[in-house]
Amino acid sequence: MAKYLAAIDQGTTSTRCLVFDPDGQSRGVAQMPHAQLFPRPGWVEHDPEEIWRNTLEVLQGALAEAGIAARDLAALGVTNQRETTVLWDRRSGKPLHNALVWQDTRVETLLTSCLLRGGRDRYRAKTGLPLATYFSALKLQWLLREVPGARELAAAGDALFGTIDSWLIWNLTGGVGRGLHLTDVTNASRTQLMDLATLAWDEDLLRDFEIPRAVLPRIVSSSQVYGEARVAPVVGVNIAGILGDQQAALVGQTCFAPGESKNTYGTGCFLLMNTGEAPVQSRAGLITTVAYRFGTAAPCYALEGSIAIAGALVQWLRDNLRLIGNSAEIETLAREVEDNGDVYFVPAFSGLYAPHWQESARGIVAGLTRFANGGHLARAALEATAFQTRDVLTAMARDAQIPITELRVDGGMVGNELLMQFQADILNLCVVRPLTRETTALGAAYAAGLAVGMWASLEELKSHWAIDERWVPAMSESRRNELCQGWHKAIERSLGWRN
Repeated sequence: MAKYLAAIDQGTTSTRCLVFDPDGQSRGVAQMPHAQLFPRPGWVEHDPEEIWRNTLEVLQGALAEAGIAARDLAALGVTNQRETTVLWDRRSGKPLHNALVWQDTRVETLLTSCLLRGGRDRYRAKTGLPLATYFSALKLQWLLREVPGARELAAAGDALFGTIDSWLIWNLTGGVGRGLHLTDVTNASRTQLMDLATLAWDEDLLRDFEIPRAVLPRIVSSSQVYGEARVAPVVGVNIAGILGDQQAALVGQTCFAPGESKNTYGTGCFLLMNTGEAPVQSRAGLITTVAYRFGTAAPCYALEGSIAIAGALVQWLRDNLRLIGNSAEIETLAREVEDNGDVYFVPAFSGLYAPHWQESARGIVAGLTRFANGGHLARAALEATAFQTRDVLTAMARDAQIPITELRVDGGMVGNELLMQFQADILNLCVVRPLTRETTALGAAYAAGLAVGMWASLEELKSHWAIDERWVPAMSESRRNELCQGWHKAIERSLGWRN
């Protein structure tokens, strides 16, 4: 009997595959980076074909490390960077353009036009989302307008749109002539084209964004058997789970009760709170999104705050300023100073996301004096992630009216002890890191495993969750208030930079 699960974790900077056993423990992993393409200021692209090639490579690598073959897999799950938009030719299987990454801001002109016709919250009641460059609808509209012949192909049903999950599953299930064109409710909820209440594409939204219905994938549950893989090395394996990466992390952290919250510290920073079976409309600049839907059960919803730049700021210090040689050195450099020296770094490289939603903001470093050095800059960069998280969590608690007792954390930055302690201090909450840190891939594996009966219930999944480390707040209230005042002053200075 097959007893392992594989999960493809297709992220902003790399693609990974992990193999998990029935206890949720990782038995094999492989990872490959892909190129970040910046053809113009504010434009961010990925090559979909490179991502697909890397997916096949990491599938092979993870199975090899685990010492298993396709016949040993009970199912395969997929989790992915969300909002990133792919448009490809159904007949050739070739992308019509590079993928437009969620960070891409080329649609600002289209956004301005939409804002003039109804304001930022024009579609919030129906989709849970404010109008912003972040989501897929405007990106798809741009592709259909700017790529020669794309609109005609789309209207004829010969061009297919999808977020990265759709692109991968179409290829995994056979591609040209055979591939399944689908997406799950969590990814669909990030397009700004799906009605949160009906979980279906909305005709009024399609008309407003000028999107032909024929280009769209079929919306499915996050956990069900969709079909079999038809490519090596996973021929015959059931594909049974799909979740957007942040929803997958929420599932991997077993945040199944209203009020349970997690923050993922990756390229960006993403905080989600489970709000149960009723969507909560935000009045504080947050996103209302689908958290997951398992099989035919009622969907669960979440409030989300998205921060564009978190780990990417450390990469920027490494690659652009050459302040550090590798990302791990940031903590060592930051520990050379006792505090931030009154230096604040607002990393609004592509505007500010939740709860501010200000595309006109740009990155600034504030409070510099001759006293400041590289250690202060490094510390300010780390603290920026924690300050942004505090802004989001404060807004979330205000919206949901649900007490938050702790924050579960995951992602690449949670190994940074200095950052995690500062996060607990500035939140005045306990911060908890789980024993299994690969929560995004684990969430996709959980979704797939539930669909094929590997696990019987959510309670069984919760029994696998265990604490690795807990950080307790130790900062005085007066110091916390002083730091937050400095941060908000820096935020104000960043606004309106680009008119």
